[in-house]
Amino acid sequence: MSNILQYKLYYFLGIGGIGMSALARYFKLNNKQVVGYDKTKTELTKYLEEEKIECYYEENIEKLENRIKKISKDDILVIYTPAIPKDHKELQYFQTHQFQIKKRSEALGEIVNKYHCIAIAGTHGKTTTTALITHIFHQSHKNILSFTGGIMTNYNTNFLFHTPFQNQPIYSIVEADEYDQSFLEIFPEVAIITSIDPDHLDIYQTHQNLINTYQQFANNIKENGSLVVNKSVDKFFRNIKNMLTYAVNLNGQISASCLKSIHHKMTFDLFIDNQTFHEVELGIPGQHNVMNALAAIAVARHYNIPFENIFSSLKTFQGVKRRFEYHIKKSNLVLIDDYAHHPEEIKNLLQTTRMLYPYQKITTIFQPHLYTRTRDFLNDFALSLSSADEIILLDIYPARETPIEGINSMALLNKIEHQNKKLLSKKELPNYLKKTHHEVILTIGAGDIELLIPEIKNQLLN
Repeated sequence: MSNILQYKLYYFLGIGGIGMSALARYFKLNNKQVVGYDKTKTELTKYLEEEKIECYYEENIEKLENRIKKISKDDILVIYTPAIPKDHKELQYFQTHQFQIKKRSEALGEIVNKYHCIAIAGTHGKTTTTALITHIFHQSHKNILSFTGGIMTNYNTNFLFHTPFQNQPIYSIVEADEYDQSFLEIFPEVAIITSIDPDHLDIYQTHQNLINTYQQFANNIKENGSLVVNKSVDKFFRNIKNMLTYAVNLNGQISASCLKSIHHKMTFDLFIDNQTFHEVELGIPGQHNVMNALAAIAVARHYNIPFENIFSSLKTFQGVKRRFEYHIKKSNLVLIDDYAHHPEEIKNLLQTTRMLYPYQKITTIFQPHLYTRTRDFLNDFALSLSSADEIILLDIYPARETPIEGINSMALLNKIEHQNKKLLSKKELPNYLKKTHHEVILTIGAGDIELLIPEIKNQLLN
């Protein structure tokens, strides 16, 4: 089998993606030349450029040939994301000229499968859980290689390669993405499945097909490995030999009860290994994050990390950027940005916000992500958004998709049973917020809504 590090140049198509940028950083850290294309310049590509990774933003075959002309074709590996369209000129060029090409998931699998692999999958919660496990292992002085689908606030990166301890094992901690069946390239020692709510139905068509693929992923676990699974979905994995369940206020093998929100953090009582630990503190808010913490605790205990290390790490965990990230936190005005893009995530986000701000007006600004997801969950989005006090919709962020007739933000707006709702353009939004009264504002979505934050802050604070 070829060695993923045998090449001289690593050419990324879609380098600005959260998963692709982490891979690019891995190869750069291994002293490889890394070059990447993306459609637009973003904060992520700006950081990559600061790390001496060349990024560019146009499909231009002539310039492409100039970039690679001094390097033998056999010394170049092309890595692409499924978000790159099949008719992309540069992808077609590499295919026509028979370059060595791998999907992101293939390259990732080749890297992480070499180590003691911990893979975190699930419709929701996998990024925060991956970051939590990374933090616990890092604080416990373990050798780690971490690929996380978000920027970890504690480390300000989505990639961590920290292996200072000789003659100790290396743990690869990886977010296992179900999109396009990517996670089937990973063969973990321990796997977590946080949830299997329907999503990516453009790929899977039915919820049952999605469940079947998660079962395939669970079957990838190595001999004598373990599955850590949310109690609500353990019924799908009865054939797994070593399975551990976790739950809040349910009969999981690891469970939490007596949840409290104190000063924007959570405390809970933990039951594990026939022991109860009272008032365990988690550094971020939300009942759903206690669930993520239980999964992380289960993995840490599997590898015999002492409770003392686990609890101190939970306490100092600062979360992930764009997961309940504060941009304004004043007594009379709060602005929080969140990546939520599925109805269940929005429901959890609004529940957490209402728990923290029970008496304030909550304004939700939502940018739907993908036409297919909006179509598949139109009623669910309408229901989950309706618990806000004011709902503002932006146009759908299409990402890789072309429009679907009749599926737009106005169709979603019409489904929302609420008096205080409106559809605004991105251009109209900052000025509207300045001229109207708001107390707690949530910007929500997986598109480019985060790019509006500087202008929104400027209007609100000046």
